[in-house]
Amino acid sequence: MKKLYTIPEIAKLLKVSRKTIYRYIKSGKLKATKIGQWRIKQEDLNKLIK
Repeated sequence: MKKLYTIPEIAKLLKVSRKTIYRYIKSGKLKATKIGQWRIKQEDLNKLIK
C-alpha cells in the first residue's frame, strides 16, 4: 500500500504553512484526493519536490 499524507504532515515535511499546501492543491501544483480529508500520495509529493 502506498503512503498517503495529510495536509499537516506535508506542511511539516516541507516547513511551510497549511495554507500554502492548500494553495498548491488549488493551483494544481500538488495533486490531492479528498478521502474524508485531503490526502496526498508519496509520488505526488515527490513530483512537487522535484
